[in-house]
Amino acid sequence: MNKQKKKTWFGYILIVLALFTFSSTPFQQFASFPNKLRVFQGTLTKLSLTAPVTATLETSNPEVVKLGNAARETINLQNPITIQPGKPGEATLMLKVGSIPLKTVDVKVLPELKVIPGGQSIGVQLQTVGVLVVGHHLVDNKGKKVSPGEAANIKKGDMILKVNGEDISDMDEVGKLVNDSGKKGKPVDLEILRGKQKLAMQLTPALDDKDKKYRMGLYIRDSAAGVGTLTFYEPKLQKYGALGHVISDMDTGKPITVGEGHVVQSSVTSIERGTTGTPGEKFATFINERVKLGNIEKNTPFGIFGQMDKLPKNTVATKPIPVALSEEVKPGPAEIYTVVDGQKVDTFKIQIVNVIQQKFPATKGLILKVTDPRLLEKTGGIVQGMSGSPIIQNGKLVGAVTHVFVNDPTSGYGTFIEWMLKDAGIDIRNEEKLKAS
Repeated sequence: MNKQKKKTWFGYILIVLALFTFSSTPFQQFASFPNKLRVFQGTLTKLSLTAPVTATLETSNPEVVKLGNAARETINLQNPITIQPGKPGEATLMLKVGSIPLKTVDVKVLPELKVIPGGQSIGVQLQTVGVLVVGHHLVDNKGKKVSPGEAANIKKGDMILKVNGEDISDMDEVGKLVNDSGKKGKPVDLEILRGKQKLAMQLTPALDDKDKKYRMGLYIRDSAAGVGTLTFYEPKLQKYGALGHVISDMDTGKPITVGEGHVVQSSVTSIERGTTGTPGEKFATFINERVKLGNIEKNTPFGIFGQMDKLPKNTVATKPIPVALSEEVKPGPAEIYTVVDGQKVDTFKIQIVNVIQQKFPATKGLILKVTDPRLLEKTGGIVQGMSGSPIIQNGKLVGAVTHVFVNDPTSGYGTFIEWMLKDAGIDIRNEEKLKAS
């Protein structure tokens, strides 16, 4: 055995001994060394596996993962291993000591993606698909109190899509059709959406003794409005995301199915500070409602999404910044962009206390704590209306504020930006979809 081979084998033995020393740094680094890695174009990633030995790093696709010498590079494991992404695609990296494989990593290179973080206060105006049943009421009919809707087993949370075969878009249409059926002595045919199931139902309207109109005995709603915060704007695709959580009906607690809707500018007029047991709230007014910033196409567990012609004014960042993959987000200092007075977007310090790694879309991936004295003085921490405030860490957009802890207004939850981008139609887990969009 020549001198070089002896040196290689000696180094390999040292690595094995180090790896089996559980408390050692090499073992901990080897244990945390990823089997799979996602990186964006234009970003360098460094991996550490400190060991006193020279090794060989090989790539299955030099165009996807670049190495110094085509498909192979000799490296010193005492220094961090630099992963340099090339074009979008997939490649396998193999780390060897001599001819013995030490570690294999599947690398996926994603197209470069940057967005402009928001922070602006926005007004949200939603029109439902059909009309939403939010309760039952009693009709005075011939000296009796009756609710035809309740008798027909129409439930709170049902969505009325059609009345007598006609599509419904607002409450006035429902009232007219129901009254016309009652005058003719005919029952009302309804198409109901209950959860994901469509049902054909029928009720007999009752004549109200007071105003002599036929009623269903149902409280219904066809729209919703509120205030939130813009999270991001993607200028190339002109897409946006906001709120970070679903908009639900205040009475039924069920997500609102969007028929149509839009967002407008809003201005924060006052703030009710949060206290233990009582969440605070932003109060704001809509500004120039005729000027629509964008439409609302989706209302999902991760917020509202749609098209926006241009970014609203009063922004901290005017140029796009990189987004972070969920595995890049770490506990530690960060900041949020939000409005606490008028339309001015400010930057406030927070701490990411905990990161819950998620392989599939799920809410509440981040636990946050407000540390900025200015924000604590003004709001007491996280308040309603702050949902959607973008979270920035190490120059990257990592997520959005979503919920406040009722028993501790200084703390709350956040969601990863990855899931919001996916619902906006920018799925960074699938580069083909991104390039096609």
